[in-house]
Amino acid sequence: MSKTLKILFLGDLVGRPGRFGARSFLEKYGSNYDFVISNVENASHGYGLTKKNYGELVSYGIHAMTSGNHIWDRKEIFEYINEADRLIRPLNFPEGSPGVGSRVFKINENNSIGIINILGVVFMAPLAPPWELLAREIEKLKTQTSVIIIDCHAEATAEKISCGYIAARQGVSAVIGTHTHVQTADETIMENNTAYITDSGFCGAHKSVIGMDVDNSVERLVKALPLRLEVGPVDIVQINGVEIVVDSETGHAKRINRINEILNLKAEVS
Repeated sequence: MSKTLKILFLGDLVGRPGRFGARSFLEKYGSNYDFVISNVENASHGYGLTKKNYGELVSYGIHAMTSGNHIWDRKEIFEYINEADRLIRPLNFPEGSPGVGSRVFKINENNSIGIINILGVVFMAPLAPPWELLAREIEKLKTQTSVIIIDCHAEATAEKISCGYIAARQGVSAVIGTHTHVQTADETIMENNTAYITDSGFCGAHKSVIGMDVDNSVERLVKALPLRLEVGPVDIVQINGVEIVVDSETGHAKRINRINEILNLKAEVS
């Protein structure tokens, strides 16, 4: 029996281009992975996640979905989040918030994986710092599984790198940064065999401003108007993420590789 798990983490899905891009990528490569995770807080037209889109992503083969500061953007989230057993919201939202900040998922008869989602506090809306909560949650999950992945959804690179070291010193398998939608080139194995990257990037429109329409984004910036950003085109998409190889017994990461692919979906959406 193999002790190695191959885990895919897809960066923030942005609207229909992100969802369709993830679908196309997983149709081609999904069978190569034992477990698939994605950040989905922008999956419904760039803002939040509808119940319909949640069901779509489940059907594509995404086993676990993390989120961030946009998790509450679609008010229908309150109607289904407590029944959405693949969805995780940030751990450090106030006590009593709907949903859960971590889950343990069974991969197969012999293996399971714990997923924790936290929200950074530097340059973000005011929220309780996650660090004491995170330490307790890691210890709790370690009683159930050796493999623990953290989605650190944060703005500041220094905060995410610090999060990597904080969690690595507790022996987690990987810390994956999300939120800024620009893939960083610093994938590494930290101390205690923890895989790390500051930002996994995003899945969505290739010609865009972090997934949103270019002209709309530029006009909002130049004219300083409170325009609502619209999702970019769906024909050519980029897929950003990382694949992590983990020892299922020890939870140690063996390697982490960036994924950065351009997909032409014109035939699929025409």
